[in-house]
Parts: sequence; C-alpha cells; structure tokens
Amino acid sequence: MTENTITLENTAAAGRATNVVLGKNQYGKAEVRVVKVTRDTDRHEIEDLSVTSQLRGDFTAAHVDGDNGRVVPTDTQKNTVYGFAREGVGSPEQFLIRLADHFTGEFDWVTGGRWEAEQYAWERIATRAGTAHSAAEGHDHSFVRKGQEVRNAVVVKDGDTVQVISGLNGLTVLKSTQSGFVGYPKDRFTTLEETTERILATDVSARWRYSPAAVASGSVDFNRSYDDVRALLLEGFTEGYSYALQQTLFQMAQKVLDAHPEIEEVRFSTPNKHHFLVDLAPFGLDNPNEVFYAADRPYGLIEASFQRESISPDGNAWDGITGFC
Repeated sequence: MTENTITLENTAAAGRATNVVLGKNQYGKAEVRVVKVTRDTDRHEIEDLSVTSQLRGDFTAAHVDGDNGRVVPTDTQKNTVYGFAREGVGSPEQFLIRLADHFTGEFDWVTGGRWEAEQYAWERIATRAGTAHSAAEGHDHSFVRKGQEVRNAVVVKDGDTVQVISGLNGLTVLKSTQSGFVGYPKDRFTTLEETTERILATDVSARWRYSPAAVASGSVDFNRSYDDVRALLLEGFTEGYSYALQQTLFQMAQKVLDAHPEIEEVRFSTPNKHHFLVDLAPFGLDNPNEVFYAADRPYGLIEASFQRESISPDGNAWDGITGFC
C-alpha cells in the first residue's frame, strides 16, 4: 500500500495549511459471484466462487483532486472476473494469481493488491441402479450443494512477491470420547467441573500460508494440496486423547507441516461447541453420558498459529483476514 503527503486547506484554522498523510488504501469489487459450467462433454462440471478484487498503487490524485485517470472501475474488475472464468477457473488460488498478474501487468500504476475467493462445492446427485447414469458416478448434469466446509483463498501481490493463503471454514467436527479437561486454575468464580470424558466439538476455520518461493516456482498443485491438508486436519483431530482443544490444534498443524514443506504456517480460529450432560434424574432416568444439551452460546473461542522455526516474511499477507490471531 502507498503513502503520500497531501496538503489540504484547514478551513477551521483560518487559512493555515495542514499536512495530511494518505495511509494504506485499496479499492475494488467485492463478492463477485461467478458460476462456471464446463460443457466440453455430456458430463458437466461446476465451479462456484465468490471473488473479491482490491487494487493497491498510486491513487493519490483520485483521493486529493478527484482525478479518476488511474481508477480502474470496480465494474471493470467485476467483468474481468467473468472474462477470466470463461477461460476456466482451475484452483481458486491459481485463478486469483491470474487476476493479480493481469491487473499489475495491464496498469503500470497498480503495484499490487489483494484478491480473495470463497469456493462452494457441489457433488453429483446419486442415481439408482438401472437408470441412465451410473449410481457410483452420479448424475452427469444434476448436482446438490455440499453441506460441509467452504474453501477459501487469498492472494496478495506486492511488487514481484506473491503470497498465497489457502483455507477453509465451517468444517464441523466432533469426538464423542477420548477428550477431557482437567488441571486448570480455579477461583471463587469457577463452577466448571473437571472431566476426563467429554464431547469435543468445533467448527474448524483454518488458513495456511505457502512459501512465496514455492508459489513462484509454479510447483504447487493447489487443488491436490487443499484436499490433502483437509484430510490431514481431520486425521489430526481424530488421533489420540485430547487434553484440550489447544493441544488438538497443535497435533493438526503438526501433521500438515510435516507433510507439506511448501506450507510455512497454519492458523486456526475454533469455537468450542460445548455439549453439557442433561440431568435426567428428575424424570427417574439415568444418563450414562449419552444425552447432551448442545449450547450455541456463549462459547470458548480458541485461536492459535503454528509455524516453522524459520519462515519467510509474511509482509502484509494477513491484512484483512479477520478472526485469526
């Protein structure tokens, strides 16, 4: 982002000039919904994204003088998303990199920017045996929206450096056993009882940042990487006894960083979805740890970042990504 000194007349100061500094600034088109249907064969494919484009560079004249000579209209940015989708989307990360390269290459005063996407997954509707479509393969052109996580990606370009952050949110997971919470400090406001047997549940929001060198090399298969990281996060959640959600997050990050040297750090934002045992004694019933009340609020909110001992500078890659420490 650019900073420039601006001199404005301060009318309240009777003609005295005030030096005002234009700080960080960016602009663009937010949440462009684009659905791409590939019809090369009778078996169609769907790619469904919400894309945000924000440009950074020398926009001083627009702010100071109202001179729009360097303001690429947000409508143009929207249309560029649609035009690029016509050529195919691929991974959301690679699609955003294409947008970044286009805007910084087409307009020399655009020195960088931030491009973000959410991807919504669809799966083929299952069909009965004996119909025109294979039950195992699903219908050729009828889909149902997946009800699990939303995939997301952010690309930040600053000069020649491209930062890529991938992630997901809304991945709801639950362990029905092998979790407890003991040994915490207690004071006069503590009512929570220690337990070595509880339900552990959360909605996982995770982001992971790739090494800029790996991104620049073009060696990262973002779709394959996403699928594998998601699987590793789920594996890490299942494995071993959980002494706290914090410790479970560490195990999940460890698996990702061990398996993917191109990833430098992993960040989590995870609400603790509390499940409280219901007292059935007033009804003459026992409750051997089977019936629970799922409370939606208030909830514990656990956020943590895990990274390699030595990583590349992240610059402003995390700017604008809320909900993560």
